[in-house]
Amino acid sequence: MTAQYSNPANLAAYYERVWDLVRMIPVGKISTYGRLAGYLPPPAGMSERGYRVRGARMVGGAMAACPNDVPWQRVINSQGKVSQRKSGGGEQQRILLESEGIVFDDREQVDLSLYIWEGPSPEWFQKQDDQFDR
Repeated sequence: MTAQYSNPANLAAYYERVWDLVRMIPVGKISTYGRLAGYLPPPAGMSERGYRVRGARMVGGAMAACPNDVPWQRVINSQGKVSQRKSGGGEQQRILLESEGIVFDDREQVDLSLYIWEGPSPEWFQKQDDQFDR
């Protein structure tokens, strides 16, 4: 049996939730694609299992399409590195992060233990549980 993957019915609504979450990351902090996916429940029409497999990539898709008011530079990969992009932007992301006080080591990594955003408040999670339409 082959795994089947499909996009959730309302990908735009999911992207909006990702962007709202990223807007909460304060200056001088970062998060990862996977951590952000973990803060959100699977979108309507997607199984928990499917979301565990694809959530980080879905956040990546949201970040690739984000509006200008989203601090996209604050989202990096789970290795603490800037992900390479087809359109470039990796160097720009690093410059923006460094201007916020984020330090990269000689392996071009960020020490996640120093800069990781611990996520939204418990009240935010409760609101999501109350409002997320499944």
